[in-house]
Amino acid sequence: MKRVTGIGGIFFQAKDPVRLRAWYKTHLGIDVQDWGGAVFTWTDGGGNPMKGSTVWSIAAADGDAFAPSKSPYMINYRVDDLAALLEALRAEDCNVLDKTDDSEHGKFGWVIDPEGNKVELWQPPPDP
Repeated sequence: MKRVTGIGGIFFQAKDPVRLRAWYKTHLGIDVQDWGGAVFTWTDGGGNPMKGSTVWSIAAADGDAFAPSKSPYMINYRVDDLAALLEALRAEDCNVLDKTDDSEHGKFGWVIDPEGNKVELWQPPPDP
């Protein structure tokens, strides 16, 4: 079974998310949107669009999106078969959270790594 196939997103917290988003927009040219992040569409070496994207987002440090982790970041990894991977992780005695989510954005599940970081696993939705 194939496990992680790529990075779907990078999420981190900031004491002043508005100011930090502005810094990244001004100094690094990241096209930060009103929702607090940006979506990087994948391209090949020639700049031609490819299937896939990576989300980058800054959230307020006082939020609970990364709970039960105390870490100020969370990485989202793309997977092909979320249910099978969560089953395998449970069989390997990993700390898999019971909650999953299935929406128009795909299927999501979470595992806590040995350092206490929340790791998000994302199975993108099928092609329309």
